Amino acid sequence: MPHAQPSSFEEPTWTESAVVPPANFNTEVLQSFEVMKNSALTYGIDPGSLIVGEDGVVRFVMVARSASGALNVLYQGIRCATAESKTYARLSDKGNWNTSPDVKWESLSFKGPTRPSMMLARQGVCEGRTITGNPQKILATLKTGRTDYR
Repeated sequence: MPHAQPSSFEEPTWTESAVVPPANFNTEVLQSFEVMKNSALTYGIDPGSLIVGEDGVVRFVMVARSASGALNVLYQGIRCATAESKTYARLSDKGNWNTSPDVKWESLSFKGPTRPSMMLARQGVCEGRTITGNPQKILATLKTGRTDYR
């Protein structure tokens, strides 16, 4: 009886890099993206916070702004390879990051809390299951208003 041979094409186990929310970010100069037509909120990311990690995760500060000027500021990551997003931290009223050690990756979806990340992924962060490129290329793609990744 032949012995099973291990495949030389097995995927290596993925390990997430240690993540610390950025000490500095700017909510005044955002690269906007559309989440939903006629939404009461406008969305954008701080271009200076956008990084492509060695672990294949694109991380950024995302801002949702209401018509009255109220802000919801999140530090998030998108993993194109698995079509998932994660919220690492939320900015408190006092200007501190609130983190939780047990946050989980969530599947990107057009409905629910991952919709903004899904739309950001589709408009410039991901090309299918691949990262669009370095932060400059991602920002350039977002600026062109591309809405799909054909």
